[in-house]
Amino acid sequence: MAAEGMNPIRTIKLHRSGDQTSFPMITLGSQETLELHFDDLAGNIKNYYYTLQLCNLDWSPGMLHSFEYLKGFQTVRITNYRNSSLSSTRYTHYQATIPDRNSVPNKSGNYLLKVFLNNDTTQLVFTKRFVIVDNKTAVAAQLQQPFNSQFFRSHQKLQIAVTTDNRTQVFSPQDLKVVVLQNNNWTTSLYIDRPTIYRGNYYEYSDEAITAMPAGKEWRWIDIRSLRLMSDRMESINTKGDTTHVYVKKESSRNGQVYVYYRDLNGTYSIEAMESVNPFWQGEYGLVHFTYIPPGNRAFDRQDVHLFGELTDYATGDEGKMNFNDDKGWYEKTLYLKQGFYNYTYVTLPRGGSAYPDFGITEGNNWSTENSYTILVYHRPFGARADELIGAASTNSAFQRGGF
Repeated sequence: MAAEGMNPIRTIKLHRSGDQTSFPMITLGSQETLELHFDDLAGNIKNYYYTLQLCNLDWSPGMLHSFEYLKGFQTVRITNYRNSSLSSTRYTHYQATIPDRNSVPNKSGNYLLKVFLNNDTTQLVFTKRFVIVDNKTAVAAQLQQPFNSQFFRSHQKLQIAVTTDNRTQVFSPQDLKVVVLQNNNWTTSLYIDRPTIYRGNYYEYSDEAITAMPAGKEWRWIDIRSLRLMSDRMESINTKGDTTHVYVKKESSRNGQVYVYYRDLNGTYSIEAMESVNPFWQGEYGLVHFTYIPPGNRAFDRQDVHLFGELTDYATGDEGKMNFNDDKGWYEKTLYLKQGFYNYTYVTLPRGGSAYPDFGITEGNNWSTENSYTILVYHRPFGARADELIGAASTNSAFQRGGF
């Protein structure tokens, strides 16, 4: 079996209903829902359950008991599943609607979706993050080119304005916390704990030393919606036994290259298949081989190269870490992926430690890059034991195309 030795749980997606590339956020008390999808390559039917855990803005566990923020059952069984068909890969596809009508959150904030086996919370299978917002504030955001010469050509500056209403009692400007997500991922998130300007119930965050973020470049992509026909970024495609191997064209650094705009999915991926009706349980899996050639064919000193994007959960583990081939002088990585359209990029991370992913060496940064931003505003009321998400907004830098 092609997936032998791999994690049998693959292609985990949590998004707003009907939009695979959306940020998983719903409004408190609304009829909005999220879709959860995942595959179990072990193939046999299992009893999967999930629960929701309320977290603080830094994703540490909240102090509230689940009875205080969940109305109804504390755990829910995933009853919607189907065995794969029309594919040589054997798997069971599971899906669920979040929240379930029998288990409804009644507080806003950060939530961790925890999926486990046999209603036993010690048998944790995976977790996914999402947020529930209770709109008590007006949030506006605008993107600008930084003034600082250090950031002028490489970063994007955010100017954020927050206006609270009488339902939010703010005793200190630092009672409000702002989190900025670039392209909807938490790995490169920006945390702001104090405003640049405030007066009355108006708070502005505009200091570019705090709000400027590296812009990166447009995302690379690989189209594997068909595992029979070659797409434009494939070097070759072949089948060995029951497993299809896709070799992506060898790639190198884009740092210093002329900026080129093209539409992308901002780091996410979409499950699609050209040869089947329903890609969720009829989609095929294949081994996709990535190659990155560093300058001079030499490994980076004290730096690891990672494949970055939703396909590797934004380099939060070792799934996307590439291995350097000394004989060939390049980095290699093979991922077991389902048919679809994938965005990714290459980043460097300091070896042996966690740090902000660096796009500069492998991709370069250009302030004209099209990025999406999600702004989340948190507040912990006096005496409360959890952070509330009281406002959210989104903006996009698409108007800035045509850079240097």
